[in-house]
Amino acid sequence: MMLAGGVFAGRPTLNRLRHRRVTPGVPFAVGDFTVTAYAVDHSTFGCVAFLLEAGGMSLLYTGDLRWHGRKPGMTRTLIECVAPRSVDLLLVEGTHLGREGEDGGTEYGLEERVVGLARSAPGLLLAAFSPQDVDRLVTLYKAARRSERTFVADAYAAFVMHLASGEARIPRPTRENGVRVYYNAAFRRRRIGRLERLFAADQIGLDEVLADPTRHLMAFRPSMTRADFGGRLPAQSRVLYGLWEGYLGNPDWVKLRQCVAETGGDFVPAHVSGHAYVADLVALVKSLNVRAVLPVHTFAPEVYREHVPNVILTRDGEPFKVPSAASETTPLTAI
Repeated sequence: MMLAGGVFAGRPTLNRLRHRRVTPGVPFAVGDFTVTAYAVDHSTFGCVAFLLEAGGMSLLYTGDLRWHGRKPGMTRTLIECVAPRSVDLLLVEGTHLGREGEDGGTEYGLEERVVGLARSAPGLLLAAFSPQDVDRLVTLYKAARRSERTFVADAYAAFVMHLASGEARIPRPTRENGVRVYYNAAFRRRRIGRLERLFAADQIGLDEVLADPTRHLMAFRPSMTRADFGGRLPAQSRVLYGLWEGYLGNPDWVKLRQCVAETGGDFVPAHVSGHAYVADLVALVKSLNVRAVLPVHTFAPEVYREHVPNVILTRDGEPFKVPSAASETTPLTAI
């Protein structure tokens, strides 16, 4: 995923000489620490939680996780493996803490919804989402197949599918699998010859898509409106928006929604969060034998205190030392 982000999104790459393959459930050593990774359900491919053990103490860091994606069994396995242990400190995400009106949807439920939206769309179906969200890639691909549309991936999405297919049950981006690859204007300007050749046999041109728009579900981003479609989308285009709703106030999305309206089409939010809902987070904490809970990745860490005991609240950059059980003289809630 870092390689794909580096090639297409200007993200930092990782020196391949520093790679170490981590197998979920198999401990490995880093200095005096024993580290065990556990695969978790998340929108980004390859996410894990880490259990760190040293000096007779342990820390579990959940990272980003959820139960409502395409692989919730991963997170359930994490609980089954760690619950019998005593964990001194749990670092747990809390993205949805303090948020009202979370929809509680699942990725499988979204697939059903997209199938309906694809079958009822009177024109071209465009999907705006992050290609790094592999679960969403699979959801859109499956929905396209079920609605008898061809899934048109851009080069970024195709590259992610190509990489992930070697490690998971992800379809390769080939026309035999119902996938065609569109080289959008931004990709063509970059002239990445090796990738152009990689998908050459499965390439599709915009003229072919526009010749039969109701037969395609196409990966899309706002910049393509002008660069690829000449400033005007096809009549009655339907755009599926699969990103965080906070981006909708940005000028590029505001302009895109206006453009869609001008075509007589519609702009439909079609997203499921990559993060666990509050009820699932609380269930996670209660299912584990932890002495202290330290919320991270949240604007409302205090909400945990409404549901579970021994919650530690700190500020960014503030050191926190976890006392050993033997030396503990005061309840952790008082620290």
